Amino acid sequence: MEISKSDWKLYREKIVDWQEKYMEKLNKEYIKLLSADDKNASDKFWELEKRIKNDRRHPGVIIEMRKSQAIFDIVDLIRLDVITYTDLSDFSDDLQQAVKMFLER
Repeated sequence: MEISKSDWKLYREKIVDWQEKYMEKLNKEYIKLLSADDKNASDKFWELEKRIKNDRRHPGVIIEMRKSQAIFDIVDLIRLDVITYTDLSDFSDDLQQAVKMFLER
């Protein structure tokens, strides 16, 4: 299922902001992890290293941009709490309905 040119253009514009917002959330989680008083420095360091290693593969951080995959990527971004369905309000009704259909499955 491929999206329209206008939705593709809008997606390419919005994904940057969505990822930036998600990475800001991650940074706050990392700060909380590093600020914990109940762990020693080495435990915090290795836990942070593990988190970053896992988080860097997350679509909220890095995503392969393919027009043919865009709808599926949007569905994944919603399922992974990077965005919400309301973030799609500027997109066409067709795209919103397609995403809704996949989310309901």
